[in-house]
Amino acid sequence: MIINSPENSRIKLYAKLKQKKYRDQYGLFLVEEKHLIQEAINAGMLDTLIIRENVDNPFDREALIVSEGVMKKLSENVSLNDCIGICKIPERKKITGTSFIILENVQDPGNVGTIIRTAYSLGYDGVFLSRGCASPYSHKTIQSSQGAIFHIPVIEGELEELINTVRKQGCRVYATTLDSSHFLQETDKSDKYAILLGNEGQGLSDKATGLADENIKIEMRNFESLNVAIAMGITAYWFKHN
Repeated sequence: MIINSPENSRIKLYAKLKQKKYRDQYGLFLVEEKHLIQEAINAGMLDTLIIRENVDNPFDREALIVSEGVMKKLSENVSLNDCIGICKIPERKKITGTSFIILENVQDPGNVGTIIRTAYSLGYDGVFLSRGCASPYSHKTIQSSQGAIFHIPVIEGELEELINTVRKQGCRVYATTLDSSHFLQETDKSDKYAILLGNEGQGLSDKATGLADENIKIEMRNFESLNVAIAMGITAYWFKHN
């Protein structure tokens, strides 16, 4: 059976998942591109596989077959997809570990996805997103994470709650800010730590720096600041290897 109508009730529900409020409501999100769908399968997060008609199924999974028009309704890619995955947002569980990233109001999904990818690559135990951050399950965030979103815990919540969560793990919280801070190489690094980074244009709020244990910055010569994802990569690498 092929679903030909974009007005099919199931398709209309899936199309709504492009919006965060419906992702939160249904606990589902869309994934495009074969390699990302495979990552979802590997992580046990794929709920439904959708394949365009007249296209071979590249996965060892049953699939919902849809017309080209239906696939266009679901996709956010410019080029037409052969397949789309409907994935389950994981239930929030207690996170344990010794190294975390906390983001305050980082709004660009490309930055959030890159930070998730970098955190996973460097062996961090989780990424925390305050209210106001880009959705971790948006199309661009997932693409930028290159599948890391399926393999590292990503938790959304109120900033103070998130900081309290890592403190319960015994972590010292380091805020990246130019104000009243010292250079990375001068930092007395704790064995358990969380790195706090702020908004692309405004940096961390006064509230955020007030909740931190220590303020740190990257030593630079020609600019005062870096893109938040680049700053995270440098800082996170330093903490892991010093």
